[in-house]
Amino acid sequence: MYAVVATGGKQFKVQEGQTLRVEKMPGNVGSPISFDQVLMYSDGQTVSVGRPYLDQIKVEGHIIQQGQAKKIVVFKYKRRNRYRRKQGHRQEFTAIQIDHIRA
Repeated sequence: MYAVVATGGKQFKVQEGQTLRVEKMPGNVGSPISFDQVLMYSDGQTVSVGRPYLDQIKVEGHIIQQGQAKKIVVFKYKRRNRYRRKQGHRQEFTAIQIDHIRA
């Protein structure tokens, strides 16, 4: 059994018991969270595709971590112009444990 959910401008294939890292979402560690934008659902026998979303399917889970990813370096450079800009960035994320896919 799996579902495809949309959150943070991206789509994720999720299964029960899976840990998922998505864009930063509001909430504290341990608080429940549910995804209403379910694009596709499969129970192993049949596949349901939403247009654009499935109304009767909900994916529920809880937040297990709020954090920041590793630092990446953003370096801009133009040759022969003495132009160099160095900047770092750490993207915030939310780690979610998927508990149930309710049909």
